Amino acid sequence: MTEPADRPRIRLKPKANARGLRHGFPWVYANDIVTDRRTRKIAPGALAVLEDDKRSPIALVAVNPASKIMCRVLDRDISADLNADWFETRLTRALQMRERLFDALYYRLIHAEADGFPGVIIDRFGDACVIQPNAAWAEAHLDHLTAALVKVTGVTTVLKNASGRTRGLEGLDDVNQTLRGAAPEAPLPVPMNGATYMADLTGGQKTGLFYDQRPNHAFAARLVQPGAQVLDVFSHVGGFGLAMLAGGAGQALCVDGSAAALELATKGAQASGFEDRFQTRQGDAFDVLTQLGEEGAQFDVVICDPPAFAPSKQALDAGLRAYERIARLAAPLVKPGGYLGLCSCSHAADLGRFRDASARGIGRAGRQAQLIHTGFAGPDHPQLPQLAESGYLKAVFFRL
Repeated sequence: MTEPADRPRIRLKPKANARGLRHGFPWVYANDIVTDRRTRKIAPGALAVLEDDKRSPIALVAVNPASKIMCRVLDRDISADLNADWFETRLTRALQMRERLFDALYYRLIHAEADGFPGVIIDRFGDACVIQPNAAWAEAHLDHLTAALVKVTGVTTVLKNASGRTRGLEGLDDVNQTLRGAAPEAPLPVPMNGATYMADLTGGQKTGLFYDQRPNHAFAARLVQPGAQVLDVFSHVGGFGLAMLAGGAGQALCVDGSAAALELATKGAQASGFEDRFQTRQGDAFDVLTQLGEEGAQFDVVICDPPAFAPSKQALDAGLRAYERIARLAAPLVKPGGYLGLCSCSHAADLGRFRDASARGIGRAGRQAQLIHTGFAGPDHPQLPQLAESGYLKAVFFRL
């Protein structure tokens, strides 16, 4: 391990926000750094000491000259050593909170910057964990991270998921790996909110299941009266639909463009004992919503949980139009006095803009609405207050 005195020094430009970094902002963009031939030659994932423009140390950072986020803050102690103790201490701190919050071993264990692991996601599925090392420093220290994860949690299987655009932006590969144990040969059952979900840890989206919507699934289930007809659009593996069936819905229709996701949703319905009340329809969500409107279909609760329509600031305007369109198409499908839940995982679309776009769509559909609840990601997805991007998930629920 490189000694602190031997570590490269990265210096901020005079106009960079050194105060923000001292107060907890975790990223340093390339255009805020004095770059020269020496800094550009630093290996991706290497450690360095970040200094302000007067050469006063600020933090220990991981460097990636190939990324727009050139430095990620790892530790306020510039002499910190990323050894086994460093990883074990942070993993233990994260685990202690999850153990207090959850009775079962199914949760997000590490939520990137908010848990002190910039760019790293770890989801737990009982005795298995899936790591997404989405930053070069995490890839470089993956052996340490994996060993510490096994020691702290006692899991027997650790998988690396290398999908997602973030790794490409960091110059990393897209090769998945089995780091410990053996990869599951079939989807794993995951109990949540009274239902059973099927998580495909090797072939599914991201880590195999989205834990972030768990509290919003639970709220949607509270809106259901016995026998209610519910619609779950962009359902993935049945997130809202299965939760509402567990809450007493009489029939759930799940819509998604992925046949594989709907097959997992169907298996989840079977494992939950809901198969006789569960239906799917594969197709483009906008098309299916239009078709359902033409058919005169009506539901007591409609939920739309699309992928990120505004993944960047450049895509914001188009994304907001898409959210408005979803609301306009979904609102007519809600019975009078029924409920409409609309979700966004776009960090570029803040809550105010998303809520306004949703309200415009409902109004354009000729419906009147009461906003009754605003939901966010669960507590296993903590937010870093200084980093707006960590509060990406929003869910707004209306009574129409």
